[in-house]
Amino acid sequence: MSIKRIPHWADVTLVPLVSVLLAFVISAILIWAIGESPWEAVKLMVNGAFGSSYGWGYTLFYATNFMFTGLAVAVAFQARLFNIGGEGQAALGGLGVALVCLYIPWPHWTLALLGATMGAALFGALWAFIPGYLQARRGSHIVITTIMFNFIAASFLNYMLVNFLRPQGSQDPSSPRFPDAVSLPKLHEILGLFGIPFSKVPPVNISLLIAVALCFAVWWMLWRTRLGYQIRAFGESEPAAHYAGISPARITVIVMLISGGLAGMMAVNNVMGEQERLVLNAVEGAGFIGIAVALMGRNHPFGVFLAAILFGFLYQGGAELALWTGIPRELIVVIQALVILFTGALDNMVRIPIAKLFAARRAG
Repeated sequence: MSIKRIPHWADVTLVPLVSVLLAFVISAILIWAIGESPWEAVKLMVNGAFGSSYGWGYTLFYATNFMFTGLAVAVAFQARLFNIGGEGQAALGGLGVALVCLYIPWPHWTLALLGATMGAALFGALWAFIPGYLQARRGSHIVITTIMFNFIAASFLNYMLVNFLRPQGSQDPSSPRFPDAVSLPKLHEILGLFGIPFSKVPPVNISLLIAVALCFAVWWMLWRTRLGYQIRAFGESEPAAHYAGISPARITVIVMLISGGLAGMMAVNNVMGEQERLVLNAVEGAGFIGIAVALMGRNHPFGVFLAAILFGFLYQGGAELALWTGIPRELIVVIQALVILFTGALDNMVRIPIAKLFAARRAG
């Protein structure tokens, strides 16, 4: 039986859910093997991530990063382009945010937010344009070029921080702090306008709303516009799309520009909203986590939103585990890796048995 005959609702909900449950079962066995209680670990993770506004704040902060990078991967994959350069594109997006915030005198944070978002998207898109152009015109594989550009971006960012942006006399490879006028409102300030109390500690800020809005915007672009139809048609069959008059080179470049722009906008959250300066390792692996988020979300914006919340939970809950139990930090990384493994590389291991169950049910 073909695994393509699995119902769509099961593909987007049941398969990821079973994959995550399997990852958690194996994680529980590992936790039990080192002498800790899996049940207590689960309770601590849930309470640490969702049991207070403090935990919710950090969960949503991490999830915001993963929404941006997950959407970037998802858009590219709709055209069957595997953009794994989100790490470098987000890093260059941070450079765009820093230049806009430091060298333009903004009178208010609203204007600064608009300018920084445009700067981040522009720098991220330009960084993704080069691999996109090389794929479209020279046949260079997008996976190879984008991963190489991650390392180039890290080196370029280090060069810019050390030689141009670092304050004179400072040994820290980071930019000066941004002016107070560009400081973004935090979630507790936004909720306070409605009388809703929220912890002031987490750095979650208004960029969360931007990320959620982008989930809707990307869905509308992909499934309600002519460009989105061309992107999906190209992803389903390049020869058929070409026969229908869709230019493969044009779609490749456009998709990479959109994807890079989305990844670059992550910097609005962590550079402008949290650090309020540009530091060397501001991305902290969120570009690579975005790949797992997109895979688990089935490259659909709504799925990306849910998967981003899950990985935000894993990050915040894992931090609580490392702080309050004897579970080593390395095992927390293993738990996160298991989720990625089962939702990505071992996806068919779950999908095929579920497809057979549905086939047997139809036959019966």
